[in-house]
Amino acid sequence: MRLHVADHPLVAHKLSVLRDKDTPSPVFRQLVEELVTLLAYEATREVHTVQIEVQTPVAVTTGTHLADPRPLVVPILRAGLGMLEGMTRLLPTAEVGFLGLQRDEETLQAITYANRLPEDLSGRQCFVLDPMLATGGTLIASIDYLFERGARDVTCICLLAAPEGLALVEEHVGDRADVNIVVAAVDERLNEKAYIVPGLGDAGDRLYGLV
Repeated sequence: MRLHVADHPLVAHKLSVLRDKDTPSPVFRQLVEELVTLLAYEATREVHTVQIEVQTPVAVTTGTHLADPRPLVVPILRAGLGMLEGMTRLLPTAEVGFLGLQRDEETLQAITYANRLPEDLSGRQCFVLDPMLATGGTLIASIDYLFERGARDVTCICLLAAPEGLALVEEHVGDRADVNIVVAAVDERLNEKAYIVPGLGDAGDRLYGLV
């Protein structure tokens, strides 16, 4: 597993505004999109490409084109939906699948309740979107789900991560180089309710309100 913490002043600034409890939902949603686009820039550094011939107004040159099969972006419902626009803005030709996972608040285990993904992911690069890497259970379930269907590699993009969750994911996947995690920051710890501290609260509620 490879971890990349985005070290950029714009990332730090936008994350600070997201943390503020008084930031309203419309501003929160906009900032999440902007922040994810910055994280996606880092996460797609190793996206698979092929060389192509390009005719410019002046001469023929060699260019770069995204390789087939196209990357697959997988937002984890529901909070991951708030990250989708920011990701597809940078990677508009990617396909999008959806995975519904929620944490059982008693056992803290991830439960799958929805799946809108291709059955065969052979050779696909997959980008998982989930705002919070807290206990690590949801991310582990997502990674396993994608590799079981043949994914070539999996990159997880999160706004925040807790050390406990990162340790659990690393213990589960080991040193395999086909699992990457890109985050804006690694926070201090989890509290007794498995919320990230200092964190930014419940990302889904702050994106979409209480339902």
